[in-house]
Amino acid sequence: MQTNKGKYLTITYGCQMSEHDSERIAGMLEDMGYVRARDEEDADVIMVSTCTVRDSADQKIWGKLGELKRLKARRPHLVLGISGCMVQAPGVAGRLAERAPYLDVILGTHNLNRFPALLEQARQQKTQALEIWDAPQATFDDLPTRHTSRYQAYVDIMYGCNHHCSFCIVPTVRGRQRDRTPAAIVQEVKDLVANGYKEVTLLGQNVNAYGRTLPERYDFADLLRDVNATGIPRIRFTSPHPLNFSPRVIEAMAESEHVCEHVHLPLQAGSDRVLRAMRRGYTHKRYLDLVEALRAAIPGIAITTDIIVGFPGETEADFQETLAVMDKAQLDGAFTFLYSPRTGTPAAAMPQVPDEVKHDRLNRLNALQNSISRRVNERMVGQTVEVLVEGPSKTNADHLEGRTRTNKIVIFDSPEELAGQFVLVKITTAQTFYLIGEMIARA
Repeated sequence: MQTNKGKYLTITYGCQMSEHDSERIAGMLEDMGYVRARDEEDADVIMVSTCTVRDSADQKIWGKLGELKRLKARRPHLVLGISGCMVQAPGVAGRLAERAPYLDVILGTHNLNRFPALLEQARQQKTQALEIWDAPQATFDDLPTRHTSRYQAYVDIMYGCNHHCSFCIVPTVRGRQRDRTPAAIVQEVKDLVANGYKEVTLLGQNVNAYGRTLPERYDFADLLRDVNATGIPRIRFTSPHPLNFSPRVIEAMAESEHVCEHVHLPLQAGSDRVLRAMRRGYTHKRYLDLVEALRAAIPGIAITTDIIVGFPGETEADFQETLAVMDKAQLDGAFTFLYSPRTGTPAAAMPQVPDEVKHDRLNRLNALQNSISRRVNERMVGQTVEVLVEGPSKTNADHLEGRTRTNKIVIFDSPEELAGQFVLVKITTAQTFYLIGEMIARA
């Protein structure tokens, strides 16, 4: 049995990939003999997993590092580390080493498996351990993972991306596409089933391109069917690319009973001119046809999206096209973002839209989508739905909350703790971002 080396804490910024990086860092730390700390004041090691998709993420991270610097000044034994996409971005590791010499460990996305060695190096030599690989050398099949949830788990199916959208830094910081083997993925899900997990989310920068680097003929549709055969009750995946959403994948979704009736399908813009400038590879008609095909094959499917507002060169006419597409699509929800230049991407050198124009357009887009989301949710009033309970509500501690198969949050009252259980809930009230209901029975 490992000797207790101290306590650790992970702090995460960004997407599910960053969250899963934190889970693997936690797994490695626990394998080394560390235990989870209550909070920052209680920790002996703090690792920050970073995002660099938008400038706002970078600014939040720099602000957090300032807080941790002050914490370390009070507690000199504290070991601080940083990893992830922000660190892997060109030139950032050097700036971190210069501006934040109090950081003990600095590593990127390609060498996450090197974290234990770098941590020990920093502790023993009392010097900063900085290691950034220019390119990935392997997938991380064998890294221990400490899942945040006891019943929901992320499962990587691939790393990197071969698309080069003009606004996106991901191919630079995560590398080109590398697929895990189907056997490794399916075995990981089987192990999760054996340990009582109820839901997996298959992760990749472009999940439905899965299989391109495999020696055998095998694609994402095949993977969905094989993961479905493990018996895991719920299967989700994120994020697919409209360009790679084949009829085979739609068919596999429709025929696999455990694949949830929800897809997050990034549109990014409704203007074909802007989509070309973004290098997305599809038109708004292709997107709407895909939405129609999904709804025809999978009745009741919920579809959500991402929209970037104020992409360089976007005109008011372009923005009106985005509003028109969103109005026609009637999607369940949207994550909307102001365009943020990323150094090293083609879009960063394009003529920029003024901030006040971007904010005005974002407000108008959100007003439209919020009204659509409310109407879509109101159609669920009176329905009884299966909910996987996640725990106490984040907005009402006296109630529980969970998610439907269509990924909608449901808040309901219950006299007992039911986290990790399936229950049936009758929807009584619809709000823009969540539903309220009455528990009928355990499912």
